[in-house]
This record gives sequence, C-alpha cells and structure tokens, in this order.
Amino acid sequence: MIVRISEIQVHAQHLEQYKAILQEEAEASVRLEPGVIAIFPMSRRDSDTEFRILEIYASRQAYEAHLKTPHFQKYKSGTLHMVKSLKLVDMHATDAQTMGTMFRKMPNR
Repeated sequence: MIVRISEIQVHAQHLEQYKAILQEEAEASVRLEPGVIAIFPMSRRDSDTEFRILEIYASRQAYEAHLKTPHFQKYKSGTLHMVKSLKLVDMHATDAQTMGTMFRKMPNR
C-alpha cells in the first residue's frame, strides 16, 4: 500500500477554479480506479489556499496507473499554473490493520 499526503498551495486568484478541478479529479479517481483506496482533499481552516490531500493506493502499480489516467492528466495539466507550491510526503501506516476499519465505519450516503 502507498500512503501519501500532498501539501499544495495555490494562487488565490485561481482558488475556485482549482477546487472545482480537484473535486472532479478526486471523485473520478475513487469511482473509476479499483486501486485508489482514497483521495481525500482538505483545505486548511486558517488558509483557504493551502490544501492537503490524503492519498491511499492499494499498491505501487495502482499509483503508477493512476498517474496515467485521463482524469489525473487533466488535473495535472489544468492546474499547473495555479499551484504555487507542491510537496509530496510519503507516509508509513503504523497500524495498517486498523486502517481498513475506518472505511467500514463510514455510513453510505
């Protein structure tokens, strides 16, 4: 499994457009890709131009396949000029067994 946190800061003048493209990409990734466990975008409460995206992939192969999808390519090329800074932080799950429980607890909506 791959767990990553993307730390992104966008230029304020592109905020609404960035959020729309990000939402579209995250939804398509989870819906269309079996190897994408989660793409969960969040913005900081104290800075609406700073985002964190929790990304969880079933495997390295799933992550590499994700990078080649049309929806990710559209996101990447469409937002490149909007992004002020990007940092990708690879994480290690300290309790991978319990991690799956989180998703089972969420009610279907």
